[in-house]
Amino acid sequence: MHPIAIAPSLLSADFAHMADECADVARGGADFLHVDVMDGRFVPNLTLGAPVVASLKKATTLDLDCHLMVEEPDHLLDDFAKAGARWLSVHLEACRHLHRTVQRIRALGMAPGVALNPHSSFAALEPILPFVDFVLVMSVNPGFGGQAFIEPVLDKVRQIDAWRKRHKSGLFIQIDGGITATTIGAARQAGVDWFVAGSAVFGQPDRAAAIALLRTAAERPGLQST
Repeated sequence: MHPIAIAPSLLSADFAHMADECADVARGGADFLHVDVMDGRFVPNLTLGAPVVASLKKATTLDLDCHLMVEEPDHLLDDFAKAGARWLSVHLEACRHLHRTVQRIRALGMAPGVALNPHSSFAALEPILPFVDFVLVMSVNPGFGGQAFIEPVLDKVRQIDAWRKRHKSGLFIQIDGGITATTIGAARQAGVDWFVAGSAVFGQPDRAAAIALLRTAAERPGLQST
């Protein structure tokens, strides 16, 4: 496994004070920022687009990890590359020609990732693994913050981890949804490297303490049993 990274999700931040929110979690020890992009079609909600990401890029020193929960993501790839996204994930379920989309993301200078919903199988994911830098495993149904962690997805994490060990791959495993000090330890034990946390960070008054708690709970999962 790679070292742990904590990526606060801006979906849970105060949109009226976004620059201040980014600065707060940067001071608090966040490793990078996770940006949920929703189109109202692939998922019910609408959120941030490429112009906001471009503004965020100017307001923070942290790298931006953009998760496209959208239908037909190919139309947006150039915009997010220009906006300054470092990592870009698209959903397996939304891409008609996933390999082509992944190739385009890399050609645009971003690190490509593939995201998959809780119901999607490892078998559907496996063919694309040699071509991506990371996998984003959704541990809630996408589209809303504050949902409860779906523990059976950890079986899929274990399968991905086993694949990268067999293939001696540098693939990163990311998880998003319901990550708290209670759930992060089991996710780390299953093989997760990058943890997206929304309300567990932005919903707390002391963001530095919240990030430190998550990091400690991930590194010492035996401390969190409830």
